[in-house]
Amino acid sequence: MSAPSPVPTEKGILQFLEICDGFYPADAVEAPIEQQRHWYDALCARFDRPLPPDMIFADGMVQRIPIRRYRPRKITTRTILLYLHGGGFVVGSLESHHAICAEIADFAGAELVSVDYRLAPEYRWPAQTDDGFAVLKHLLSANNKVVLIGDSAGGNLAAGLALRARDEELPGIVGQVLIYPALGGNLGAGSYIEMAQAPGLTTADVAYYREILQAPAGNPIAEPVHASSLAGLPPTFITVAHFDPLRDDGRLYAAQLAEAGVEVWFREEPQMVHAWLRARHMSDGARDGFHAVCEAVRHFAVS
Repeated sequence: MSAPSPVPTEKGILQFLEICDGFYPADAVEAPIEQQRHWYDALCARFDRPLPPDMIFADGMVQRIPIRRYRPRKITTRTILLYLHGGGFVVGSLESHHAICAEIADFAGAELVSVDYRLAPEYRWPAQTDDGFAVLKHLLSANNKVVLIGDSAGGNLAAGLALRARDEELPGIVGQVLIYPALGGNLGAGSYIEMAQAPGLTTADVAYYREILQAPAGNPIAEPVHASSLAGLPPTFITVAHFDPLRDDGRLYAAQLAEAGVEVWFREEPQMVHAWLRARHMSDGARDGFHAVCEAVRHFAVS
């Protein structure tokens, strides 16, 4: 008899999970890619929110890469925020994280650029990191300071971009904010075992997304926990969800960063599940976690 799946007890996050289950079936990864994207778009639309007052946004292109720029009514820093969305490298878009990006930009008082990087399986690794890096280099070439931000797969991309920028000696990244990031941890150990059947994301799901991306195992850009050195990376804020197979990726990376002498803040949300950003307006834990994310972004942007 198998052990029961670990689940949180907070009322708001349980309500969030119930809503998610109505839009995104537990076996979604077994469906065709277009069906997965349709379900994900509908789920994101369910949690959509009006943008902050006087928020301006506009779509554009950097080379061939679609982006969306957000400009809040009050700009307090010239630092640019660069956002990489989650979605397992398979789903997600400028629309899926629209309100999230707007709210972060508004809180930080900073312009934010969201990247519509190419998705798998149509485009395998390294298309995703290459798209992000092209936009990052474009921003840095104008002598901008940049804060990298990403959730889940986007957290993976943000961490990889910080490593690429360091290795190419590109100055200007003043911080990175990684939200329940996928960083290449061991699928047979730690939270990948303990939270293998966690609500919202399972270890089997993580294995599926890795297989479809086809990034080389152990490559430090694709799997930052395997980087030989993390020295010289920018100050970092990492937040993870307790009920998430990816939890120990963030824990391990925070410890590795600290050991390398990088300034790092680590936060674990005790009642949260993967993708809790979407629950920020209905769960006390998600609200607190999102506030902490926004505070970290603002701290890096104005430092």
